[in-house]
Amino acid sequence: MTLLRQILWNAAKHPFRTAVVDDRGARSYGACLIASMMFSRLIERETGKDTIGILLPTSGGTPLAMLGAWLAYRVPVPLNFLLGKDELQYVILHSGMDTILTVQAMLDFIGGRDVIPPGIKVVLLEEALPKIGKLSSLRLPPKHAPDDTAVILYTSGTSGRPKGVPLSFGNLESNVTAGIERGAFTRHEVFLGVLPQFHSFGLTAGTLFPLVLGAKVVYSARFVPKKIVELFRLHRPTVFMAVPSMFGALMTVKDAAPDDFSSLKLCISGGEPLPQATRAEMKSRLGVQLMEGYGLTETSPVVSWSSPTMFKDGCVGKVLSNVKVVVVSDEGAPLAPGEAGEILISGPNVFAGYFLDPETTASVFTELTVDGERRRYFRTGDIGTLDPDGFLAITGRKKEMLIVGGLNVFPRGIEEVLNNHPSVKDSGVVGRIDGVRGEVPVAYVELKEGCPFDEASIRAYCREHLAGYKVPREIIALPELPRTPTGKVLRRKLKELPPK
Repeated sequence: MTLLRQILWNAAKHPFRTAVVDDRGARSYGACLIASMMFSRLIERETGKDTIGILLPTSGGTPLAMLGAWLAYRVPVPLNFLLGKDELQYVILHSGMDTILTVQAMLDFIGGRDVIPPGIKVVLLEEALPKIGKLSSLRLPPKHAPDDTAVILYTSGTSGRPKGVPLSFGNLESNVTAGIERGAFTRHEVFLGVLPQFHSFGLTAGTLFPLVLGAKVVYSARFVPKKIVELFRLHRPTVFMAVPSMFGALMTVKDAAPDDFSSLKLCISGGEPLPQATRAEMKSRLGVQLMEGYGLTETSPVVSWSSPTMFKDGCVGKVLSNVKVVVVSDEGAPLAPGEAGEILISGPNVFAGYFLDPETTASVFTELTVDGERRRYFRTGDIGTLDPDGFLAITGRKKEMLIVGGLNVFPRGIEEVLNNHPSVKDSGVVGRIDGVRGEVPVAYVELKEGCPFDEASIRAYCREHLAGYKVPREIIALPELPRTPTGKVLRRKLKELPPK
């Protein structure tokens, strides 16, 4: 059964089962079905374009708008409300939309109507939906082909402008099916969703997983650590997925205790590397065993993740059953298990190419024959290793690799050491040109609250745990590291900072 039909089937079969709970209250599957029909009529009335913009907070509103778009044969484009004005305008215009569905609170959040490019229609749902009236009839769900575009997500722009990533129904269905199988999830799960739904992790794992299962999902529009702990106490979620910085924030809630999180069956960290210090502290402080996962927007997004019964230290989990991962050398030759190289991915979850960008698309795909089978592989730009059992480990980014005195150095390895220092909350390492060594590592650190900056202490700690050529030439403290909307440190911004 297709993605859309499975969700609609859940609604028809169990109309009174709770589907979503958000800041506006609870909504049953039956109520969601009716609301999605209303969204469909609204979208048909407001636009004839193929794409429709969705500017909504993390909530039950986004899946309803998406379902409505699919019912109306439109392609939803969830908009990143954390982007700057120029990038947001670029995404709106590049996607070809002429209409955005939003609410007044979100419009105010981004800075008002003037942020939206001229000529783009803004539809406020609190005003428009009540005017739809009663539905006179229910339609049969449309028949989307697996290759039809289901959604266009835009990357957060860690290098250059955001890129449009069209994901097909086949991409999403394959990833949802394999992800549910890996997590051994059932309809009895309770998901707690805090990730933004314009992000692939929040969309696929935090939104589609529960709806396809017919399970309950609880959303919070804003990540306020104390509020999230209260939601744990009230709803007893079994599945929670977040980025490392969110787990760090949860540990600042003074009255949080292991009992608050005892309902968890699976707690997954993704979106950026998980510091080992965060993993250890979550276990000792809150009794939560963090499992790490790996994925990209272009892979719908899940490639691998760990579970309590499928775990290896230092790995981001075992590759999903329907995903093929190959690690290759700089020359593009497959490497033996355990050897580090660029990670290439093939499978039904991999997108076909960037929206309106054939040149970039051509640069990220390659044809490769592995074990006698020729496949089209996506070049991730990530460096890692794959062991004989299919467990994947990430060691860095190919483009971020430094060459120090002829030796390869990956920022992530240095950052892992820095983050273990008692006074360092987080760090980012970049390369600077050096007349003798070619490049040298430079570290930027964000300190824990109340900790003074002691460069000598941090440098001594690095010397104790790193090879001499990996010790940062400079260590610079910043009040706050520049980040993407999902909390990933923006090394590109750090490179733009002047030397100390």
